[in-house]
Amino acid sequence: MNEIAVSVEGLGKKFRLYHERNQSLKSALMRRKISDYEDFWALRNITFEVPQGSNFALIGSNGSGKSTLLRCLAKILWPDEGRIESHGRVASLLEVGSGFHPELSGRENIYLNGSILGMSRKEVDRKFDDIVEFSEIGKFIDQPVKSYSSGMYVRLGFSVAIHVQPDVLVVDEILAVGDASFQEKSRAKFDELHQQGKTVILVSHSLSTVMQMCDRAAWIEKGLLQQVGPVEEVAAAYTRSLFPLAAELIESYTPEREAEIGWVVSGRNPIPHHGGGVVQG
Repeated sequence: MNEIAVSVEGLGKKFRLYHERNQSLKSALMRRKISDYEDFWALRNITFEVPQGSNFALIGSNGSGKSTLLRCLAKILWPDEGRIESHGRVASLLEVGSGFHPELSGRENIYLNGSILGMSRKEVDRKFDDIVEFSEIGKFIDQPVKSYSSGMYVRLGFSVAIHVQPDVLVVDEILAVGDASFQEKSRAKFDELHQQGKTVILVSHSLSTVMQMCDRAAWIEKGLLQQVGPVEEVAAAYTRSLFPLAAELIESYTPEREAEIGWVVSGRNPIPHHGGGVVQG
């Protein structure tokens, strides 16, 4: 894993927060005043590298900037400072129905979404049956997708994205929408991509999912990079920030005690006993 799939250096993204905004030229002339706004930096000075073939997680609290960063990686948003370098084909699955037209059928949206992700019509023709089979849409494939449930949307969108055979797959929290069977099927597909040397970058609030699926992670808080490294270390630091130790217990919580109790519980890092966040003894 010496090669780098994605490199992010000094990345920053800002948005305008309007206090007063002219909605038209008439409004601007009547008020004789330009729109009043301030810059809000959603991301600032973000730097990390994603090794080729790794499953890389972005973790952090709500509003920390994870999804904004994911959209920058997927080239939906353009950073205001810094740079992003990616190697190979990048596919993204960021929200339910992204790239779908609600009035078109599932069949038509496969071709539409496939073309957006860089597939030719012949390539979609070749993979069409596999896409439909994986999505489990079945007889509803010729129905307008506006009649689909959120789960059907997710399955079809995810199926198209992974059949692009991307070198880098960017995935937002959306997999939480699927049922248990689909989530297990998705994890198996991620394992297959991992074995093929593909790179997956995902956002999730589920630390158990992150620990099971990923080997490295970056923790972002309030638009700033807090830590990047092995997933166990980053997840433990993030958990400690959410559930800090009581002041009277800090001295007694030695490295040996942390090794015994731990902070993160998952199938990847099983811990027989834990204190539920705030250690009591």
